[in-house]
Amino acid sequence: MTTGVGRTLVLLRHAKSAWPDVPDHDRPLAGRGRRNAPVMGRWLRANGYVPDQVLCSTARRARETWQLAQEGLGATPAVSFERRVYQASAEQLLDLVRGVPSAVTALLIVGHDPAIQELALMLARTASPADGGGGSGAAADALDRMRAKFPTAAVAVLRLTGNWDRLSPGTAQLAAFVIPREAPDAGGG
Repeated sequence: MTTGVGRTLVLLRHAKSAWPDVPDHDRPLAGRGRRNAPVMGRWLRANGYVPDQVLCSTARRARETWQLAQEGLGATPAVSFERRVYQASAEQLLDLVRGVPSAVTALLIVGHDPAIQELALMLARTASPADGGGGSGAAADALDRMRAKFPTAAVAVLRLTGNWDRLSPGTAQLAAFVIPREAPDAGGG
């Protein structure tokens, strides 16, 4: 089978939301979120992390994040707005990922804290000398930063080999962790 195929999982926490007097699911993005989401889409494009498939929470702030990030991404991958992403646990998100068709090689999830951070930490392992070594210090630093805080509009990029249904804790390598103010054209974090 295609067990040797490299896959990329991109986890995007929704951008900064506003707090109007509406149900949580209906909260829109704040001004900062509207500025940061396209920045992160452009960062994804510039770094070659264009997804084949997107699983996006149905919450308004997540849908708006995806819409604005997609403008920056400049691509139109298949999108599923998934109610199961909203208020999911890391384990529930992992179950969703395991159900992704094997034809998808790059998957983006637009979701929420704490599940996005917890899933990234659950899956990530740092590079070992056997993985090519040199980036292990940078990967360990990124993992430490991600462990400390996973801010709104932050992106974690994980690489793995094999089919999605084989994904389990510690089986992905953290390739990047970027927050909006670190993106080249960031308007502030």
